[in-house]
Amino acid sequence: MSATATEKPSRGAFRSLRVRNYRLFASANLLSNTGTWMQRIGQDWLVLQLSGDSGVALGVVSALQFGPVLVIGMYGGVLADRYPKRRTLIVTQVLMGVLALVLGLLVLTGGVALWHVFVLAGALGTVSAVDAPVRQSFVSEMVGPDLLVNAVSLNSSTFNGARLVGPALAGLLIAATGGNTAPAFFINAASFAFTIVALAVMRADELHPTAPAGRGPGQLRAGLRYTWSRPDLVLAMALALLVGGFGLNSQITFALMARQEFGLGAEAFGLLGTFFAVGSLTGALVSARRSRRPGERFLVVAVVVFGLMGIAAGLMPGYAWFAAMLVPYGAAAMVFIVANNSFVQLGVDPQMRGRVMALYFTCLTGGIPIGSLVLGWVAEQLSAPWALVLSGSMLVLAGLVVALWLARGSRRAAAQSGAGAPSSAVAPG
Repeated sequence: MSATATEKPSRGAFRSLRVRNYRLFASANLLSNTGTWMQRIGQDWLVLQLSGDSGVALGVVSALQFGPVLVIGMYGGVLADRYPKRRTLIVTQVLMGVLALVLGLLVLTGGVALWHVFVLAGALGTVSAVDAPVRQSFVSEMVGPDLLVNAVSLNSSTFNGARLVGPALAGLLIAATGGNTAPAFFINAASFAFTIVALAVMRADELHPTAPAGRGPGQLRAGLRYTWSRPDLVLAMALALLVGGFGLNSQITFALMARQEFGLGAEAFGLLGTFFAVGSLTGALVSARRSRRPGERFLVVAVVVFGLMGIAAGLMPGYAWFAAMLVPYGAAAMVFIVANNSFVQLGVDPQMRGRVMALYFTCLTGGIPIGSLVLGWVAEQLSAPWALVLSGSMLVLAGLVVALWLARGSRRAAAQSGAGAPSSAVAPG
């Protein structure tokens, strides 16, 4: 194994980029994620065009895209623990590129219907349910445990760096072509080639692979039992489920805010994503300086702040104020997401990491279908700002409940310690 892969890089926000394999992966992801964000904007705008500005239709397409993780997400984790992660990722990238190409061709030929978007969104969600846990657990194989927190933060940085460009570029393309969303889908289809090439040219001897889990019955149940036996992981999963359901539905609220609340077009919608990305990128870069596992109290504070920022965004009086508020809103979202991701990855047995990360993403993205339907209905019955206020309020309430639970556990642990009894409570980090 070469020195590049084994020596510990110096401290700094970008230290993981000293590892060649991760540098290739991160660079390709920046380009691929730009295409992904373009597709998200194009897909949401296409749904609004085909449905007559229906918030419920936006909720349905979001539910279909993120719903499959509830059914097969844990099986994706089993695959991540059983098969070579790099080869599995190449397969998922090819499939996602093909799905984007099909949607672009349907729009280009004028034969697209709303049900086409629904079906393709469901297919994309199915592939993503396998891709996400494999991708997350592959990060540790590229950089090793010492750089894992930094690499997770930089992954979020590249994701949101792409979000600075992708939504705005998609909005401009849609406006320039008279509302045609096909270019966004074609660009996304082509962007997957960068990640495929990067994965193919990695140096296998510089990876840190874990021993694959052998075939056998009960592997899925073993992952669930392992997680349930760890109160700290149960806490992280519960917070991920709530944040996914009520904090990560910007694809619905931003589109409805731009089109219904402010009466603006695709350019304005794309720019909202860019403002949110400025904050998210800032939050990710701040998180990249962390080198240790976050504590439980930090997770609770982060989710409460995220909720408060959502409430504040919903109360903004105009487009400019709303766009400006999306910067701290995005920063708060990313601080929580990076912290919770690192909290889970650094707290598990390496041979369980794929299955536990699959459960984590099942919670994080599995809550989105439920929340998207609720928030889409609220936006349609009341207004888009009320959907934001509701989502933020749910997060604040959840954070306060968890804070009380942790405080109660700390008091019980202190009482047992004072009485000389062994403590079974989980002390807050």
